[in-house]
Amino acid sequence: MKRLAALLLCVPALLQAAPSTPLNDEELSGVNARDGISFAAHISINDPTLVGAVTDSRLSLGFHDGDVPRYIVLRNVRGTIDMFAIGLSVKSRPDGNGDYIAITLPSQVRYTNFGFESMSVQNDPAAAVTGNLGSVNVNGNLQMQGEFRIWAH
Repeated sequence: MKRLAALLLCVPALLQAAPSTPLNDEELSGVNARDGISFAAHISINDPTLVGAVTDSRLSLGFHDGDVPRYIVLRNVRGTIDMFAIGLSVKSRPDGNGDYIAITLPSQVRYTNFGFESMSVQNDPAAAVTGNLGSVNVNGNLQMQGEFRIWAH
């Protein structure tokens, strides 16, 4: 209890501390961020269990067929995606010629009722969906390993 009281007395002093001195380029290059950052994501699209959920939606992707615009229309895109442990870090290149940004692929991805009700190709994306080229509904887990690397030349 005494430790908690002592910590609470220090908080106002920490909040009023002067900002630290900016680092020059040489000092900044010596900073090591260890493992970078990792995060998880829960993405829910048009969840029908939510109050006020959209029950009729569409996603349109446009392209040109000659001079005629065409649209792939996906009706009622929905589902849940859970991604775990996506990482972002800066690492040194093995050849010693600089650094690169490493984006770690998520080790676990779970899909729950992810997909769409119907797909059609039409001239007007706002028109009623007249054809059905199929539907998709994915339930399952995906495991990955590896990283995506980005560097400058």
